Amino acid sequence: MRNRVLVVDDATTARTAIARFLAAKNFDVAECGSCAGALDQLRRGPWNVAIFDYALPDGTAFDLIEEWKQAYPACAVIVLTGHGSIDLAVKTLQAGADHFLTKPVDLPSLHALIERLLEQQRDRQTSHAVRSERRAAETPFIGTSRGIRTLREEAERLRAEDLPVLILGETGSGKGVLARWLHENSRRAREAMVDLNCAGLSREFLETELFGHEKGAFTGATQAKEGLVEIADQGALFLDEIGDVDLQIQPKLLKVLEEQRFRRLGETRDRVVDVRLISATHHDLPRLVTEGRFRGDLFFRISTVTLHLPPLRERREDIPLLAQELLRRGRTQSELSEAAMSALQAYDWPGNIRELRNVLERAQLVANGVTIGPDHLQFQFSRRRSTSTITGADTLVEVERAHIERVLDDELRSVERAARRLGIPRNTLYYKMRKHGIRA
Repeated sequence: MRNRVLVVDDATTARTAIARFLAAKNFDVAECGSCAGALDQLRRGPWNVAIFDYALPDGTAFDLIEEWKQAYPACAVIVLTGHGSIDLAVKTLQAGADHFLTKPVDLPSLHALIERLLEQQRDRQTSHAVRSERRAAETPFIGTSRGIRTLREEAERLRAEDLPVLILGETGSGKGVLARWLHENSRRAREAMVDLNCAGLSREFLETELFGHEKGAFTGATQAKEGLVEIADQGALFLDEIGDVDLQIQPKLLKVLEEQRFRRLGETRDRVVDVRLISATHHDLPRLVTEGRFRGDLFFRISTVTLHLPPLRERREDIPLLAQELLRRGRTQSELSEAAMSALQAYDWPGNIRELRNVLERAQLVANGVTIGPDHLQFQFSRRRSTSTITGADTLVEVERAHIERVLDDELRSVERAARRLGIPRNTLYYKMRKHGIRA
């Protein structure tokens, strides 16, 4: 389909010349000589490009720009004038025009300008479509539970804000999806969001990943490297599992937040950035602060706004909607039987949505297009009783076993992380696991 162009100019000769030239370049062109004529053409859209002479018999281009942009926000508007000035050009662009040209107009240059503006228009539409598709496919608000409704309301209030956000939630609960939603619905959405999972990273590796290094900063640094903080300039930096960041790195991260400054490793001067930090953790950060394992000043800075993602076991009423959405994205079309759905809702989901996705993907392969029944569901962990159901009739040994099981589940059976969370040496945890018959 040809792009539609409207030319509005009371000088008949100039208007006709532009219209004929653009028609020869395969544009669908209409023309008129007044504001009234332009407003009449407005209703005959859509229009891809509008070319307005600044001074018209019944008004100026300013009388048209706002109406045009309201009707067709993506339309490229070019204003022409025979008496150009910098002040007029600035006011025209502030009014919403995309470009300002003085007469006489060089027609090949006008054609090149129109092609460039149309290309930018296509890029914006493609980018918007990709972002919209991603948001629709990865919304963090699937469900009707009270926890999810509250989370949506709190997140919606952050659209116009640029504050640091701390997302709290168990492993697999969707912290990364929520972080992506926050960025793509913020004023920085056109810029990149750079992410890094800090869990298990050494101090040296984390420092060079975040802040980069200069050539020769250490053995093996044969060339300079940009850090993620620098790459995220004007956009957002998402640090997952920020509770695992080394204590020696934390002051440098605090400087980025408070002063928007940092130094590459081996550098002597500060670099300035404009970055929004979104962080996430499954750790109890106030407890880590009390234990001296996380800086209090950094905690208060990153937790300006805190969002809580409820675990899946606390929003069982959302499982049917989540399951349907995950199955819809699967490789085959499958449905869940009532018995299978009941089994999904009865399970505790220590791995949360990530585990639900894995269970359903495996079930789709096993069922091979047939309705998914309970026999097609293979749970990663046995359906053990949650510690929330412990009563006074349980012995101390049973309580200890159930608590260790819960912490191991929360840490996806990582003995090292579970021992750190329990506050005991890893060897002691191995001993207790053998005593209670718990498998890693």
